Amino acid sequence: MTNSDLVDRDNIKIVESQISEVTVYTDRALITRRGTVALTGNETELAIASLPATIETDSVRATGAGTVAVRLLGVRSETVFSSEPTGDRTAELTQQIQELETQKRAIEDKITARKIQLNFVQGLSEKSVGSFSSGIAKQQIGLNETGELLNFLGTNYLKYVSAIGQHETQQRELDKQIEALRQQLYQVQTPHSLKSFNIIIAIEPSGSGNFELEVSYVVMGARWTPLYDLRVNTTNNQINLNYLAEVNQNTGEDWTGVALTLSTAKPGMGTLPPKLEPWFIDTLHSTVKFRNTESIARTRQISSDSSDSYLDVFEGMSYGSASGTADAASEPIEAETITAQVSREGGTVSFQVGGNTNIPSDGTPHKVTIFSENYPFKPEYIAVPRLVSFAYLQAVVVNPLTGATLLPGKANIFRDNTFVGTMQLENVSPGEEFKLNLGIDEGLKIERELVERQVDKKLISQQRRTSYAYRLNVTNLQQVQVHLTLKEQLPVSRNEQIKVRSTLTNPKIIPGEMGILEWIISLPPQAKQELYYQFVVEHPPDLRIIGLDI
Repeated sequence: MTNSDLVDRDNIKIVESQISEVTVYTDRALITRRGTVALTGNETELAIASLPATIETDSVRATGAGTVAVRLLGVRSETVFSSEPTGDRTAELTQQIQELETQKRAIEDKITARKIQLNFVQGLSEKSVGSFSSGIAKQQIGLNETGELLNFLGTNYLKYVSAIGQHETQQRELDKQIEALRQQLYQVQTPHSLKSFNIIIAIEPSGSGNFELEVSYVVMGARWTPLYDLRVNTTNNQINLNYLAEVNQNTGEDWTGVALTLSTAKPGMGTLPPKLEPWFIDTLHSTVKFRNTESIARTRQISSDSSDSYLDVFEGMSYGSASGTADAASEPIEAETITAQVSREGGTVSFQVGGNTNIPSDGTPHKVTIFSENYPFKPEYIAVPRLVSFAYLQAVVVNPLTGATLLPGKANIFRDNTFVGTMQLENVSPGEEFKLNLGIDEGLKIERELVERQVDKKLISQQRRTSYAYRLNVTNLQQVQVHLTLKEQLPVSRNEQIKVRSTLTNPKIIPGEMGILEWIISLPPQAKQELYYQFVVEHPPDLRIIGLDI
């Protein structure tokens, strides 16, 4: 059957309809169409023609209202196969791809230019270290000149790194759009019959008059996924959570000027601190392979080579920047971002985005803002001195009881307007706590020292006994009290002839599983605290122990 066959039927009238409302779920969408038709009283069927093949035909429902009473007797669907010329669509898609590729090449050129500038700054930094050190020693260069150079290097390094990151994000977005258009072009260029559906509604009108028909149906090929921008302000301990939605649809029909709703219902379903690994020791002839020492060495190398500390040192410095004053009367008015209205029904949350949303059926991502809120957070620190001599800052945030459920999604994290990384945010219900890892914070100074490594000269019960002791000094360089979780570890024996015992901890704690030592301390501003622990390793004197590389 073709759509022209509908026109030839007696007592059937085609209704010209438009999509008015769309509710998008995580893997499909509910479409609502409306159209008005003038009835003479002789019609027995109404038809909406050429609906996409992505429809779930069992989901079709019809209702309506008008100036004449109408009985709806039933709804059925008919499958239609047809073909259409592809030349115009092919040319359109090809042009869109070429335009995006031109934009991509321009961004690649910008990235190359920024990398050249970044390499210059890095080269200048490396070359200036020796000459400035020598000049300062000979009193040929003053500290003011040195500070100006550091300001220049730090400011420009941050500027170029940030610019490269922004350009690379734009590049990835363009890659997504180009790939989606190429898939559409492939489908258009592949010869195949087009499948669609006609929806037929059997009616019994009581007379003549206008009647508005409303038809709803579920389509596949649509989804939405959460995205988050989390901007952390460490000055006032506030987090701005920008809750976004990325909507994709390739259903076969464009959504133009629709009232869009995003739903968490599922109709089709019923950047981190290093982790301490077990510290194993064994006899020399054991067949077990040990990699812990290598991993520690690699971690220390990464820490020494990392530019994070370099970035933090130069943060906030400036050199040679132009300054100016803005006319208060001509201050620009910031644009207002339209956010969604949130509604709840049971465990389902819906976000009504707005009544004039346009999302074409092209498979490309379209971003809409759900809401933007400020939440207080509690800063906490984690330190693992055995692996890294820095503390890591974490923000502990509570989703308010009056807030919306945060669905699993990718989150971009900014710390004081500096991009620090991404994380996968898990499902967070109202009232639930979640943590953000904000990277290294040099506001805490941590020193770790081996203060004892002593082998007893006498054998005790035919056992060789070696004692080890470590001292850790933690200094709070900040002007506020901080809460710190500090983790150390004892070696774990994989041989029954080797015994490891904790003999002293100060402050006193009990070792946890796999030899983990964990202190939870609070440090006032500018305060310093010492931690100490000691352990003993006992084994027969003829055994050679491996894995005790301190």
